[in-house]
Amino acid sequence: MKLEPFSSIGLTDSTVDRLLSEHEGQRRPRLDRLWSYYRNPVVSTSGDADAPRRYSVGQEAGLPGRFRTSDASRSIAPVIENDIGWRVDSMVDFVFGKPLVIRSTARDPELRELIERILDAVFEASGGITLFQDMALLGGVFGFVDLILRPDDFFAASVGNDPVNAPDRLLEAARRLTVEVIEPRRMIPLLNSTDYRTLDACLISAYRANAGAGSAWDRLRTVASRLGIGSPQAHPSGHDHILEIHSDRHRQVYINGVLEDEAPNLLGELPVVHVQNASQPFHFEGLSDVEPLIPLQDELNTRLSDRAHRVTLQSFNMYLAKGIDGFGNVPVRPGQVWLTDNPDASVEAFGGDGHSPSEESHITEIREAMDKLSSVSPLAAGVLRERIGHLSSENALRVTLMGVLSKAARKRVSYGRAIVDMSRLILKALHVAGALPTDPRDRGVRLAWQDPLPTEEREQLAAARLKLDLGIAPETVLAEIGYASTDPGVQ
Repeated sequence: MKLEPFSSIGLTDSTVDRLLSEHEGQRRPRLDRLWSYYRNPVVSTSGDADAPRRYSVGQEAGLPGRFRTSDASRSIAPVIENDIGWRVDSMVDFVFGKPLVIRSTARDPELRELIERILDAVFEASGGITLFQDMALLGGVFGFVDLILRPDDFFAASVGNDPVNAPDRLLEAARRLTVEVIEPRRMIPLLNSTDYRTLDACLISAYRANAGAGSAWDRLRTVASRLGIGSPQAHPSGHDHILEIHSDRHRQVYINGVLEDEAPNLLGELPVVHVQNASQPFHFEGLSDVEPLIPLQDELNTRLSDRAHRVTLQSFNMYLAKGIDGFGNVPVRPGQVWLTDNPDASVEAFGGDGHSPSEESHITEIREAMDKLSSVSPLAAGVLRERIGHLSSENALRVTLMGVLSKAARKRVSYGRAIVDMSRLILKALHVAGALPTDPRDRGVRLAWQDPLPTEEREQLAAARLKLDLGIAPETVLAEIGYASTDPGVQ
């Protein structure tokens, strides 16, 4: 590798190899496990026709051997209820379930309005609310997530010298700025030796299907295998390894170890914004919403599978007949009548599935423990089981959902800060390119979040009118109820 541009941060071939090895051998398996428990993917298997199922799911990995589809000796099909997935999805809905308005804090009103239009155009071109939802989802699953700004196409485009007088042209050019979410399983950070919160460089490792099995990389793999010297690099056959390296001064792209593209970083700072899902002191990675739920999810799936097996074996009654000839040759069905002259004849039923209060109590307690750990109760997904008393509907929801609302508010602080930092990078890129010169003091933004709970529109508008009467700026009031001053029909 040609890593001379990164020599100032101590990035060498041996450092890159070490980082890749640690990532693939230690961090990647743990992250894959977290995603598997969230997604619980269904994978087809080549089981025989007598097998309970011909597929397996991700969460089977945490079950005892008697339930695993991969265990040839198993005779019980597992029951999997993914309580992790809907809790993570519900939390994402509470954080980014409604549109987010980005307001500029620039001192000049005209500049402020133009900045808001530009930021709206850039984020919409990058996915809009879906971009933020993906960020919150990946952060919740893995414990951290990163956003990266890719300004190369924008810097290469021609922009007018007087963009303020040509906003439409500026907006069209700004859409070339792309904001992407870095999938945490591809993110390899090079942390500063003195500050774990500072990134010296960012490595993005990914695999891409190549043109076919006849590629030079596959031929090299085959030759190396025949010579007994092993594979030149551990990655899936038929795929190319793509490695991006970003620093505050330079960017390089390698494909299978060969430099394919490089360019200076005109921003002068690393175009990456890091987000911790929940703060974990003295660690680059944050706390995952999935990880603490895994032991409870395994216990829940085990108990549900045991109960299903018991119900299957014991759900049918059996009968003991005495003094009735031919009883075994007649099917047992509703309305069936047996005749006999034997006064001592009898039919006794036994077996069947009986009530097991300890089992039901144990399963209920597991679910309640998951509610506490995740702060997301079934009510957040629309399942009304709690008693809400005589409170009004809105107050009842807020009291019952206090845990999820508090956690959503904390997440909005973390993810909102990332959006603010990325907005600053976007405005700095516009400044560096000469498209929209701005003072650093005018690159700040603030976010207007909507209430995650449903509210009556009449009450919302009445509260907005009261705020206007108090002298609050109209644009602020409009942002709080989900409107922007640039929306059609808004004056």
